[in-house]
Amino acid sequence: MNPILQTEAATLSPIALFMEADWVVKAVMLGLLLASIWTWAIIIGFWLKLGRTRQRTEAFERDFWKAEDIDAFYKSQTHTDLPSARVLNAGVTEWRRSTQGQKIDREGTRDRLATVMGSAVAREIDQLSDRLNVLATVGSVAPFVGLFGTVWGIMRSFTAIASQQNTSLSVVAPGIAEALFATAIGLFAAIPAVIAYNRFSHAINRIEARLNRFADGFHATLSRQLDGER
Repeated sequence: MNPILQTEAATLSPIALFMEADWVVKAVMLGLLLASIWTWAIIIGFWLKLGRTRQRTEAFERDFWKAEDIDAFYKSQTHTDLPSARVLNAGVTEWRRSTQGQKIDREGTRDRLATVMGSAVAREIDQLSDRLNVLATVGSVAPFVGLFGTVWGIMRSFTAIASQQNTSLSVVAPGIAEALFATAIGLFAAIPAVIAYNRFSHAINRIEARLNRFADGFHATLSRQLDGER
């Protein structure tokens, strides 16, 4: 071992611990480091996406309930990519299909409106939840991958003891330190992923509840209008 690296390893230098690690432990460390970078990229992107969606959805629904002409508002929001706008689009499309005939089935129309808008809400939530499973996977798997690197490094330390027939701390300490460093990287990747997954799941549940409330309110509006149709 390089004396300089050995001195740095004794002070827990991450670079020295990585350079002196076995190739298997190095592969584990690199994999966990890439997983951590990917996790943080998803966390930042998801956080920005949910923040924009929440703010724009609040403005959209506020303007919708203030609008006196639903058809005019619908036409002005045709190309809006908000979840609420797509739910509105699904409801208006089904409304037009169900009321274009001379005879209107009121109960059937109400059921179809509820089904179509419920499906639209579910579809929007699925799209918002995209990549959330990556956080769950990293959060659950990364500690075990790090533990694998730890076990491998400790096995290597015991092999060094057997080959050198020396049980001094200077022989086993570097390998054990490298092994434990793999576990530390695993936890570094897993902990933010678990926290972010729980927070984002809660935020998405709130958005889903908001979309369902919007769909229910719009369904009630269409239902009242349906009562006035001949």
